[in-house]
Order: sequence, then structure tokens, then C-alpha cells
Amino acid sequence: MSENKTLENPSGEAHSEWKVGPGAWLSLIIVLLVFSGFFYKVEGMNWLGAFDFTTLGGKFGTMKSEANTFLGSGGISAKAGFLFALSLVPTVMLALGLLEIFTHYGAIRAAHKLLTPLLKPLLGLPGYTGLALITDLQSTDAGAALSKELYDSEKITRKDVVIMGAWQYSGAGLINNYFSIGSAMFASLTTPIIIPLLLMFVMKFVGAAVVRLALNTVYKKDFANE
Repeated sequence: MSENKTLENPSGEAHSEWKVGPGAWLSLIIVLLVFSGFFYKVEGMNWLGAFDFTTLGGKFGTMKSEANTFLGSGGISAKAGFLFALSLVPTVMLALGLLEIFTHYGAIRAAHKLLTPLLKPLLGLPGYTGLALITDLQSTDAGAALSKELYDSEKITRKDVVIMGAWQYSGAGLINNYFSIGSAMFASLTTPIIIPLLLMFVMKFVGAAVVRLALNTVYKKDFANE
């Protein structure tokens, strides 16, 4: 890893800027395609699903009826909550595993260099948060896990986490929910189906920008020590 300039990270410690080579850019392109949902149920080219995060995550089998997974039905309290939490483990583990692989090949470095000019002016976020945001388009659980990992490693601040949470909460799991649940409304749409999707995507930025404005004004004192 080459070093050529010293920067400051969110925790105030100095680190060296990474040199981004062709391998890092290729790694970033692959991870963006995997997590973005671009290959999710491509008509006539279903084999592309082998490169999609949701497809790789798979699904649980059913019990007794098509409506029930291994979670069953009618569960309550702590036991029901435990089984639900258990159902999140495979997706989160897959996301973190894939991220570790792509990080090794430089995807994080390339994301930081490519996405910082976009995310910094709009949301005040460093570029490497872009992978967590993109992951949220398919899996809210994996997106939250990646956001937590960034915070635990002190790459982002508390304010960054709140802004990222606002972006992720609005239209959470956008790709999956739109093409699965929202598909029931496609027949009644008077506009191309891509228009509502793009509108919801843009509004995610609008909502996060409003939250950022609030944190920098009304709640500015809460983050004065960061």
C-alpha cells in the first residue's frame, strides 16, 4: 500500500492516504454491483442472480404451510424475538464476509476516493460509508451491521451514524421491497416503474440532508465534543 499524503480521520488521528490502483477500482465496481440489486431478477438473464447479494443470501424453507418459515407462527415474547434475531445472522454474516474480501482488494479505498466528492457536500459523510448505504438498498440488516462496524472502528462519528440512519430508515431495503411488495401496484401505475423508484431514492438523500441540517443547528451542542 503506497502512501503519499497525511489526512485526519474522524477520531482525530493522522493516517496516510491510500493510492488507488486498477485492482481497487475493479473491486469497487464488483461490490457495488453485488450490493446494489442491479442483478436482482433480470428478466431473461436469471443467471445474473448468482452475483446478487439477495440471491446469495437465499431464503429459509417452509413448515406446515407456504406462509410459515422455521420461525413458525404465533410466537411471542423473548423466544419469538430470539428466532427473529437468529434469522438475521446469515445475511449479516454474508455481508460482512463479502466486505472483508472486497476490502482486502481495495474496494474501501476506491469508494472513499470516488464517493467522497458526492457524499461529503450532500450529507457530510466520508466516501467509505457509501458501501453501507448501498448495501441498505437490498438488506437493512446488513446495512446496519456495516454502519456499526464503521462506527466501532472509529471511522465515522456519532453524527455520521445519525445521518446514515436517516438515509437508511427512509425507504429501507428499497430494491427488495419495491420489486417484491410494490410489484402488486405495478399494473396500476401510469408512469414507468422506474420513476417511483428513482423518486424514493432521491428522497432518501433529501431526508438525510434535513437531518444533517437539524444536527448542525438545533442539536449542534449535542455534538460539540466530537
